[in-house]
Amino acid sequence: MNFHLGKTSTAIGDREVTLDDGSKLHADIVVVGVGVRPAISLAEDAGLAVDKGVVVNEFLETSASGIFAAGDIARYPDPRSGQKVRIEHWVVAERQGQTAARNMLGGKEKFTTVPFFWSNHYSTSITYVGHAEKWDEVLIDGDIDEGDGIVGFKLGGKILAVAATGREKASLEAEAALERFDWEAIEKLFAERGAAT
Repeated sequence: MNFHLGKTSTAIGDREVTLDDGSKLHADIVVVGVGVRPAISLAEDAGLAVDKGVVVNEFLETSASGIFAAGDIARYPDPRSGQKVRIEHWVVAERQGQTAARNMLGGKEKFTTVPFFWSNHYSTSITYVGHAEKWDEVLIDGDIDEGDGIVGFKLGGKILAVAATGREKASLEAEAALERFDWEAIEKLFAERGAAT
């Protein structure tokens, strides 16, 4: 399996995909994942604050007191990066729904859960924990092409997300460290093996 990171397809033909650098890839089948666009017109009509989704606070409460949003539509403050994010994954939606429900019942629970996803491609597993919409440094340990490596996405001195292939234990350790806001423990995942940047 080969990854062509940072590349965009410009054309899809009968048996090939052309990338933005002009290279061509043979393809018997092409699967396209393009994300979703949140339906925010109802929220806009109701006068709620919107910005690429329905804006919520750390308790998942919208700009209208007592009104909550969760799931793909909720743009919430990520406690690790400090940025407003909207995560399109069913686990995040499920956990946000649970937090929002408890808060609707009078709780004051902040949503701080670390987002994650996984995917299996034949014998290759890919995991991603945390969230990094942008980064200023990338750490790599192992050999991604061989299906045995981790990649850390760092911004402002903190590793905000870790992608792994063939390193499920390291992925779980990164998730646990992110849950604890333990930046030092995440760095150790890379420092112990002398990761490249």
